Amino acid sequence: MYALITVLILIVCILLVLIVLVQNSKGGGLASNFQSSGQVMGVRKTADFLEKATWVLAASLLVLSVLGSAFIQRGVAEGSQSKVQQQIETAIDPTQVPSFPTTAPAEEQPINPSATDEGNE
Repeated sequence: MYALITVLILIVCILLVLIVLVQNSKGGGLASNFQSSGQVMGVRKTADFLEKATWVLAASLLVLSVLGSAFIQRGVAEGSQSKVQQQIETAIDPTQVPSFPTTAPAEEQPINPSATDEGNE
């Protein structure tokens, strides 16, 4: 469903760009190319159509964007934590004081040199 909405958003965006580029800010635009008075749509009707098409496409882009955000697939399974939350919980606290051993380490046993010399003879 998300892929369908994404394709519809792209189509609406392309149509909206084309409609806006056809318009002229001073009312000329597409209607300025038609100079004859016997046309089916007059200058004002063409401008009205382009303005209504712009508003319809803008509203549909808004609705499709909201629907698209509602259908985004979430990667978090039910009952599990997010990866960010897991990293926060397993992070080492930098303000924590390191714990050093309080007892002296056990003294090492001296190596018996006579035991190693017996094998050499």
